[in-house]
Amino acid sequence: MSSKKITRRSFIKKAGLTTLGAGAVFYGPWKHNRVYASQTDKPILIGMTSDASGQFANSGASDRRGMMMAIDEFNQKGGVLGRKIETMHIDTESNPATGSRVAERMITRNEVTFLIGALSSGVANAISQVAQKYGVVYMNSNSSSPTESGKNCHRVKFVWDGNGTNFAKAAVKNAIQTIGDQWLLLTNDYVWGHNTSKSTRKLVNAFGGKIIDELFVPQGTRDFTSYLLKIQQIKPNVVAAAVAGDDSKVMRQQVAQLGMVKNPAWINNQQDWPDIYGLPIANLFGVFGTTWYYDLDLPGVKEFVQRYRKMYPDTRMQAPGNVYYNGYMCTKELLSAVERAGSTNNIKVIKQLEGIKVSARDRMQHYDAYMGANHQIQQTVYLATSNDEALWKKDKNALFKILTSVEPKQVEDTDAMAACKMESYGETPTYEG
Repeated sequence: MSSKKITRRSFIKKAGLTTLGAGAVFYGPWKHNRVYASQTDKPILIGMTSDASGQFANSGASDRRGMMMAIDEFNQKGGVLGRKIETMHIDTESNPATGSRVAERMITRNEVTFLIGALSSGVANAISQVAQKYGVVYMNSNSSSPTESGKNCHRVKFVWDGNGTNFAKAAVKNAIQTIGDQWLLLTNDYVWGHNTSKSTRKLVNAFGGKIIDELFVPQGTRDFTSYLLKIQQIKPNVVAAAVAGDDSKVMRQQVAQLGMVKNPAWINNQQDWPDIYGLPIANLFGVFGTTWYYDLDLPGVKEFVQRYRKMYPDTRMQAPGNVYYNGYMCTKELLSAVERAGSTNNIKVIKQLEGIKVSARDRMQHYDAYMGANHQIQQTVYLATSNDEALWKKDKNALFKILTSVEPKQVEDTDAMAACKMESYGETPTYEG
C-alpha cells in the first residue's frame, strides 16, 4: 500500500477547516500566525499532553519537567537540525475525552511537530488514536497498562515506561515462594488497574498460587476502610495492589493507620515517585517496582540529579524520580532520532526509533535497553521497599531501598508483543512539522 501523504488540501478537509474564498483559508482561532523565511527558522514545536489536574496532576508536573530538561540541553547546543525547540502544554485532566480533544487541537490548530506525555493509560490510548490518524509521532512517556504496547499499539506510538506485566514478572514468583500462595488483588477500576491485575492473576496461577478474591476500587476513592476490613476478614498471604496516583497515597495512609503494613504482605505493582514523596516513611511499606531511582550507584546518576536541582531549585521534590526520568529519556531519544534522520518527517523518525539500543550507561540503569517490536522500550526493572529509617533521617529523599535489578529479557511482556498488530508504514499518513 502506498503512503497516505497528508497534503494541505486533505489536511484542511480532515481537520474540518473551511475555505473562505479564492486563496483564503480559515484555520481556526490561532494564537499566533507566523511566516518563516525558511524551514530552519521554524521551531520544532512539541505538544505536551500530560495531566495538570485530576488523579495524576503531581506526576504530570514531573513528566513535563523531565521533558523540559532534555529540551533545554538540546537548545543549549543550538536546537535540532538548526531549529529551536519550543513547547506548548494543555491539561489532559486525567480524562480520555479531554486527551483526544487536546491532541486534535494541537495537531490541527497549532501544527505541533510531535506529541509527548501521558500518565493515565486511557488518556494515552485516546491521544494515540488521534496521533495515528494524522501520522504524528507520539511518545507515551509514563502510562503503563500492558495494552498500551499490546492491542492498542500504533505505528506512531512509542511507550517508555515499564508496564504492569513487566513489574509483575519481576515480583510474583519470588513472593509466592517466600511469602505464600494465597493472594488477593486490590485493583483500581480503570484500564491500567484491570490489565495489570489480569497480568498478575495469570502469573500467580502459573507459579502455583491462588487468587482468593479481587476488590475493585473506583478512581477517586478517599475511604479505603471497607476494602481494608474485608482484607482483614479474608486473610490473604499477599495483597497485590494495582492502585495509582492520589488513590495510592490515601490507601497507604489508611493501611498504616490500621496497622496492616506487615500482615498481610503488600506488593504494589509499580510505585511512582510523585505518589509517595512527602509521605511518612511508615507509609512506604511492601515491595514495589520502579524503573529508576535517584540514588543508584551508577555512572551519570549524580550528575543527572545535580542538573535537576540546578534547573528546579525551588521545587518541593528535591530529587528526581521515575516519572521525571521517563519524561526526560523519551524526549532525549526522540530528538536524537530526529538528528539521525536529518528530518522531522514522521516515517524517517519512526524508523530511527524502531530497533534502537541504548547502553546501560546512557540509560543510567544496570542493563542495556532496547526498543521492542511492539514499540515499548525494554529496560531494567527494579524492586524496592522502604529505606531503613536511620538512613532516611540522613537524607529525607532516601525513601527507597533497592532490593534487586532485573534485566529486560526476564520481564518482557510477550503477551503484549503478540497482541500488537500495528499499522504498516503505508497505512500511516506522512506528516512533517
